[in-house]
Amino acid sequence: MTRILHRSIAAALPHAVSGQGVYIQDAEGRRYIDGSGGAAVSCLGHGNPEVLEAMRVQMDHIAYAHTSFFTTDVAERLAERLVRLAPEGLDYVYPVSGGSEAVEAALKMARQYFVEIGQPQRRHIIARRQSYHGNTIGALAAGGNAWRRAQFQPILPETHHVSPCYAYRDQRPDETTDAYAQRLAAELEAKIIELGADQVIAFVAEPVVGATMGAVPAVPGYFRLIREVCDRYGVLLILDEVMCGMGRTGSLFACTAEEVRPDLVTIAKGLGGGYQPIGAVMLSEQIYRAFADGSGLFQHGHTYIGHPVAAAAADKVVEILSRPGMMEHVQAMGERLQAGLDATLGQSPHVGDIRGRGLFRGIELVADKDGKASFDPALRIHARVKKEAMARGLMCYPMGGTIDGVHGDHVLLAPPYIIQPEEIDQIIDRLAGAIAAATATAG
Repeated sequence: MTRILHRSIAAALPHAVSGQGVYIQDAEGRRYIDGSGGAAVSCLGHGNPEVLEAMRVQMDHIAYAHTSFFTTDVAERLAERLVRLAPEGLDYVYPVSGGSEAVEAALKMARQYFVEIGQPQRRHIIARRQSYHGNTIGALAAGGNAWRRAQFQPILPETHHVSPCYAYRDQRPDETTDAYAQRLAAELEAKIIELGADQVIAFVAEPVVGATMGAVPAVPGYFRLIREVCDRYGVLLILDEVMCGMGRTGSLFACTAEEVRPDLVTIAKGLGGGYQPIGAVMLSEQIYRAFADGSGLFQHGHTYIGHPVAAAAADKVVEILSRPGMMEHVQAMGERLQAGLDATLGQSPHVGDIRGRGLFRGIELVADKDGKASFDPALRIHARVKKEAMARGLMCYPMGGTIDGVHGDHVLLAPPYIIQPEEIDQIIDRLAGAIAAATATAG
């Protein structure tokens, strides 16, 4: 019997008792390759001695100090490190305790910015369908994950959504990549004009869409066009890198590959590597200065923001991630993962698309490869894949509702950055077996 309200009440979960490197072991002695980093969290794997030592050292000094009374050297050091490593123009850090908190804070920060500069009429947030930005009320409202939003819709603040950049399904056969990107940018511009050219606060997007669609990168040039539209109407660009950032896609910040600078960027998951709950919002000098020269405060806060032990863990994680060779290894292992998936699953009648960047890869499952028809949602193919993968000693991250919140299935892979070629090959082999078993009687 359990006294925990688990995510799924009927689930009989194995008990994790230890973790080392890319493996987790349960109480029955079974070992699982952590092919998804939990939920794209465990970027350095499990049991990293440097991170654990940094946490111990900090606990010997001070474990907690409320940020209304004190700052700490370790939180200041983490902020300095992040600013040094971030794209130019992201000059300040607001620490929080996770991804949803980061998005919630960024939305409030964006709203307060316009109040501070004398544009309090701005009130609309625009995001994309089939996105996910977190589970707090504000973050859930910003997200476009239909299934997660459905039962809470009556209490969600009003937000607006435009099309995702989802070339596999939405780019027209006669449409060039440039034309597709321009069509999506024009859709955003039309939505801003519809709501009022001086009424929109921010546009929110994941540089590489994570859990909801399965590692979907934007087509080249898309984000540059989006930045131009935002600038034209004074709209802030918030990039959500909670899942795809902190090295997951092969660069410390995912937006680096898009050659754009956001006004606000949210980070979490890989920031702490699973060693402590932590997240952050990084913001521009322009936004910081509006607060500093205006009310002199950001009207927001949580009890555990800037937690010293969490900051110590994150500071060491980020220091390791920024070492020479680390991002090159992520890129190389990502290419090996993509090539292996293409070779092993590319001809499968039930694999429609294999995509992603770095060690962030998605496999979209289909009933009909040529027509891209999805499986009947009642079959819950994604749940079958997860069960079969766990039976084979593989943790992966399958989800349903890929296309519209109801139809479509995909598998997300996000293994630790320390993974080696032979472990990549094991992930591919075990996943191929799981997909074959899960779809054997469903086609």
